[in-house]
Amino acid sequence: MRKRMIAAAIAVALVAALAATLGLAGCAKPAAKKGPVELNALFMKQAGYSEDDITAMTAEFTKANPKVKVNLTFVAYEELEPKILASYSSGGYDVVLGDCIWPPKFSKAGVVLDVTKRMAAVDTKDIFKGALDSVSYDGKYYGMPWLNDCKYLFYNKSMLKKAGFSAPPATWDELAAMAKAIKAKGIAKYPIAWSWSQAEALICDYTALSEAFGGGMIGTDGKPAISADGNLKALEFMVKSLKDGITNPKSTEMLENDVLATFIAGNAAFGLNWTYMYAAGKDPAQSKIGADVGIAPIPGTAAAKSATVNGGMPLMITSGSKNPDAAWNYILYLSSQDVQKKYAKNALPIWKSLFEDASVVATSPEVVVTSKTQYDYIRNRPQVPYYGELSTELQADIQSALLGKMTPAAALAAAQAKAVDLAAKK
Repeated sequence: MRKRMIAAAIAVALVAALAATLGLAGCAKPAAKKGPVELNALFMKQAGYSEDDITAMTAEFTKANPKVKVNLTFVAYEELEPKILASYSSGGYDVVLGDCIWPPKFSKAGVVLDVTKRMAAVDTKDIFKGALDSVSYDGKYYGMPWLNDCKYLFYNKSMLKKAGFSAPPATWDELAAMAKAIKAKGIAKYPIAWSWSQAEALICDYTALSEAFGGGMIGTDGKPAISADGNLKALEFMVKSLKDGITNPKSTEMLENDVLATFIAGNAAFGLNWTYMYAAGKDPAQSKIGADVGIAPIPGTAAAKSATVNGGMPLMITSGSKNPDAAWNYILYLSSQDVQKKYAKNALPIWKSLFEDASVVATSPEVVVTSKTQYDYIRNRPQVPYYGELSTELQADIQSALLGKMTPAAALAAAQAKAVDLAAKK
């Protein structure tokens, strides 16, 4: 009898367990309703799109996706990487704005998700190569292009006209000749302003120059090639421009905003800078030379018609995100053609086809036309996992040459030795 009671009890327990599993038990509680998906997104304060733009874009996204809530955080560029590295594993931020120099390091460290399969549904043929390069490493994608930027040559139309020139220079030799003529006629004491302070800005200018002179800091074999002939010619050009008095000697202390201030005050005929300098130069509230601001592709040499540096910034999903699908949908919305067309006034689109759209062209005709050419000559800073350390060493050695403490050849030889050592450690 007792055995039968035990057997019956076991049977009842099994049936109850099965019913609960199937959701058939009369006393089973209904499944809890899921709340809205919550995303945390990290952006940069001084990005091409303003905080107001990003906030508006996000509001439009959440209106179309009411089950998703997005919390926005804006920080200075210098805070982006530290915040990402401190929170990626926990998923503190789901979506983060990255820099085009980070994919090698981030991919190797597992900071962001590989989105190569997700990108298969994106029309990458309509995206500029330079923009795609901002998320690419070792044949894979680690984000979606979003901010499309590079450096251009800005020039003072009035100064060139006074010196007898009707068009901006097509080569670096032409630019040097024009600068000497402008200086000789007393139009500008120092015709060229650069952002050559010992900072990342210096490597951006050096990348544009070294690529134009046929260089490249990483060889086709993936090994450091800092002392390559084209790189040396570029540094020699930089040093000579200082010795010839056509480059402002304060350039070795300048960052991009200093170049902007010098240029719009009417104290320079030429300057390399990002897209934002055009709008600032045209703004009568801050510029003395509005009508004279010209923008053109960066000059080249016999080795390359032009070369500029990639300043693209992609949107990425952290590896610790609990909601990667929702994060990707948010990223796709922000980078979509419709959104980038609507906000084209503050940042040029990543999509080639939009450069034929009349409303996009109308936002800044001269910039759009120039960009269509310049984007074909975008080059990357070294795409290696140890780029941060390499940049720091390059900044110091290039500055030593600019300040006359080392010859260009010795400076690059020193940088090459350090690069080889860094590569071996990685």
